[in-house]
Amino acid sequence: MFDFPRSLAARLALLVLGLALAGCSSTPQQPVLTDPRPISPAPPVSQETTTAPLESSRPTYAGPWEDPSSPLYNRTLYFDYDTAEIKPEYLPLMRTHARYLGSHTETRVTLEGHTDERGTREYNLGLGDQRADAVRRSMLAEGVLPDQMANLSYGEERPAELGHNERSWRLNRRVIIQY
Repeated sequence: MFDFPRSLAARLALLVLGLALAGCSSTPQQPVLTDPRPISPAPPVSQETTTAPLESSRPTYAGPWEDPSSPLYNRTLYFDYDTAEIKPEYLPLMRTHARYLGSHTETRVTLEGHTDERGTREYNLGLGDQRADAVRRSMLAEGVLPDQMANLSYGEERPAELGHNERSWRLNRRVIIQY
């Protein structure tokens, strides 16, 4: 009346089919993401081989002011206390930069004026501007074009050396020629 092996085989088949379907249905479906941008064709493949590096790890050379052996490397003029007068020992340095700028009219510089910490913030910003302007006027007299230079005063805000002594103050009273 009841065929046991046949019934068992049918039940096993149903069990396997049920497990297979249950296993497939438990896997979450990932949504299909579409990019709204049109697909552009791939660039043609070149048959040529190159040995040039893809990127250089060395920084690019900006100019002679980065070379320690260049006379343009020194870009700082120092000033006495409470004055914007260029010291005679810095005139050759300023003239070297003026000659370079005169022969490289596409090059631009910012003349950054600095002071020591003594004096009010407003006074020091004004003095830093006077120092930068003194260098600017001297460079104009040497033939540098006006649009090659811009003045910027930091006053006491960016000290070269922290400290409350004569050495620190002396190093902070300066104009830096920034290329």
